[in-house]
Amino acid sequence: MEFPIREKFQSAKQFLREVKTELKKVTWPSKKDALAGTAVVLAAVFIIALFLGIVDSGLSSLIRELLKRAASS
Repeated sequence: MEFPIREKFQSAKQFLREVKTELKKVTWPSKKDALAGTAVVLAAVFIIALFLGIVDSGLSSLIRELLKRAASS
């Protein structure tokens, strides 16, 4: 009879062997592809951040104006 720890260790070793086998099957992107993908993601994040910043500024101004009008009434 094996100890539970030994069984866990054997299971972990088997899992890591399978992971290694699966990682060998992966088609990894080239450095050029990875950099191009990164550039696209960064550009998209910048554009979305700019858009959200403009929307936030506009909504803040609108709410500020509505509060001024409500306070003066």
